Amino acid sequence: MTNKAKRLAEVERKTKETKIRVRVDLDGAGRVEAATGIGFFDHMLDLLGRHALFDLSVTAAGDLAVDAHHTVEDVGIALGEAVAKALGDKAGLSRFGFASVPMDEALAQASLDLSGRGSLAFTGEFGAESVGEMPTEVVEDFLGAFCVNAGANAHLSLVAGRNAHHAVEAVFKALARALREAVAIDPREKGVPSTKGIL
Repeated sequence: MTNKAKRLAEVERKTKETKIRVRVDLDGAGRVEAATGIGFFDHMLDLLGRHALFDLSVTAAGDLAVDAHHTVEDVGIALGEAVAKALGDKAGLSRFGFASVPMDEALAQASLDLSGRGSLAFTGEFGAESVGEMPTEVVEDFLGAFCVNAGANAHLSLVAGRNAHHAVEAVFKALARALREAVAIDPREKGVPSTKGIL
């Protein structure tokens, strides 16, 4: 369900491995409720919503007895779908976003185009196998699932970082800040920001 005037959407995703419910308001105030069963992932979703200024609700029940992968990736899918729905026809959209975000010794950069052609190019190494109960390898899985389903062409780079917690946090904050810029409404843009007339 989508409300174009308020740019909000809700998505439910159910598989044999996970049950996900996501609600997003692109014009929110950064209020986040996240309950995925993975503490560090909840922390990253909190950062994402807070710095993108999305009101975000995420609940997930997944097969965590197996590992965190299905839950993290499926949240990425559902969140991406919700953002794409909330964007509607993209009239007046700023479309592009960029951010360079330091987190102590870590630095991440994000360049984003809400082109409708979702893809992720990610570079960087986190330097540890996990942070809390979340394997760092699933960070890229989340990012890829989100970008493909949101229709976002994203280039994300971890430029520096010794501490894996700081490094992952910098990446999520950079994505959030780039999203905040890209989803903003440009009062000078009277239609869809594309020479094709559609995104």
